[in-house]
Amino acid sequence: MNAMSPWWASAGFWRKTAVLVTALSFIVLIVLTLDSMAQMTAGGERVPAYSVINKRITYVEDAAKGHKVPAIGDDAPLFGKAVSEEDAEALVSLGKKTVQAKNCMNCHTLLGNGAYFAPDLTKAWLDPSWGNEAARESLMLAFLLDPPGNARTFGSGRKMPNLGITDEEAHGVIAFLKWMSSIDTNGFPNNFMPMQQGE
Repeated sequence: MNAMSPWWASAGFWRKTAVLVTALSFIVLIVLTLDSMAQMTAGGERVPAYSVINKRITYVEDAAKGHKVPAIGDDAPLFGKAVSEEDAEALVSLGKKTVQAKNCMNCHTLLGNGAYFAPDLTKAWLDPSWGNEAARESLMLAFLLDPPGNARTFGSGRKMPNLGITDEEAHGVIAFLKWMSSIDTNGFPNNFMPMQQGE
């Protein structure tokens, strides 16, 4: 470096700066990763524990937030049978793996990811197209086991193909959809109108 060059133009200064910036960025990424994991881990404030499938889930307006949020109510276990946290996690995990294995996101959207050919599944458990709470579980189960035979296209002409979902997988998918509807998604999907509870 010649006598006319400023101190900040030296190669040594920029090497040290690069190392420092990289180290600080690494620390920030670790902190953000840990915070993100805490925010999206089941059992937290925004993502309820898997055993929430034993409860009634509704969608209510939160004036402070300016959008609807999930509300966990009284006991309403899936198919009339309450399950432990471990069994609920296994059932929801089976549903999630089935959704992934059958590539549901090729047509559907889940938590903002996927396609828009078929209905968004983020709040499918609360979707009014299932009719009412009393019929929802049986209608969902029948649909998943035989989509073409139980199709309700609402004039779109679009039908889900038979994906060969087993009875056990169908129960898991329904558990996954119920659990997913309990996640606080900051009002996503926008303008979603849930079924009237208690119908």
